[in-house]
Amino acid sequence: MSDRDPQPVERQLPTEEARDLLALVRDIAQREIAPKAAEEEDAGRFPREIFTLLSESGLLGLPYSVDYGGGEQPYEVYLQVLEELATARLTVGLGVSVHTLATYALASHGTKQQKVEHLPAMLGGGLLGAYCLSEPSSGSDAASLRTKAVRDGDGWVIDGTKAWITHGGIADFYTVMARTGEDGPRGITAFLVPGDAPGVSGAAPEKKMGMKGSPTAQVHFDGVRVPDDRRIGEEGQGFSIALSALDSGRLGIAACAVGLAQAALDEAVRYATQRRQFGRPIADFQGLRFMLADMATQIEAGRALYLAAARLRDAGRPFAKQAAMAKLHCTDTAMKVTTDAVQILGGYGYTADFPVERYMREAKVLQIVEGTNQIQRMVIARHLAGPEGRRTGP
Repeated sequence: MSDRDPQPVERQLPTEEARDLLALVRDIAQREIAPKAAEEEDAGRFPREIFTLLSESGLLGLPYSVDYGGGEQPYEVYLQVLEELATARLTVGLGVSVHTLATYALASHGTKQQKVEHLPAMLGGGLLGAYCLSEPSSGSDAASLRTKAVRDGDGWVIDGTKAWITHGGIADFYTVMARTGEDGPRGITAFLVPGDAPGVSGAAPEKKMGMKGSPTAQVHFDGVRVPDDRRIGEEGQGFSIALSALDSGRLGIAACAVGLAQAALDEAVRYATQRRQFGRPIADFQGLRFMLADMATQIEAGRALYLAAARLRDAGRPFAKQAAMAKLHCTDTAMKVTTDAVQILGGYGYTADFPVERYMREAKVLQIVEGTNQIQRMVIARHLAGPEGRRTGP
């Protein structure tokens, strides 16, 4: 190791409890997650035991109420936990973010009885969740989804297929958006579906270019019966619940992107200070020094952007525009930083002997999930200039 190994990120945390929490997370990341990351990603192995450990450590319910087993931490803290986990292994950081997304509907819109019955197991009982909005024919146009839930006595019968589902086929519960009424967003309702319910099945995982350890699969719902007490919110409220969840979820993706970019920068600094050419470390050459400086600056800018959005959320203020900005900037930064890290390592960067080629492959998906970056630009522009096609003038 070089005497210029990267130092831990200097964080501004609101409480001593938060500092202790981040220290715990960093310890778990360094001892339990990072050492196996490359091998398990190459083998396509999902580390379920890590999620069990995180659940037992109270890390799967951080932003939710202590009344139901959560940590009641502000998003400012929770997102920095995600960043630390993603720095060690994106599959883990993103998996925690997705679990939090899947839990959001019940935590935010469930009845007290629903929360008492289900939330403790979801937050600290070892369960793992998945979020089911996208379908084979409705990705960015999520309001056109076709999965149906039809009334049947005192319950519902769900039929349809969801696509691109993180934890698809292995989740213990699915938050499912299904059509219960008219076409469009007003006809969609949210349901909490057990992963082992009869009629629920996962297809073979997608063969992805990165994040091979995180299963992404279609999930089929074939005559799945759920009681009405597993409907979340009012009939027709599902799409607004889904969008509200995504505002927060996009902050999770932003934090994971910063964590991945930080891992790539750390590896680039480590290599550049150790690798010698022409009689000196390549970090002494101005071209590489400027690349490292630009990488670090964009990472710090991304971290500041997602934290600013988180603080708005914590204060109960609107943050959807800032969440879209954070997702856009941080994921574009992750793609640029990981690509530059490969360039700094040269031929070695293009081999699986060093992790930066994996980081580059993983970064790409972050520009796509939970709303492509083109969708983020549409969201931001809508906040600035109003809806598309709005008539102006007399």
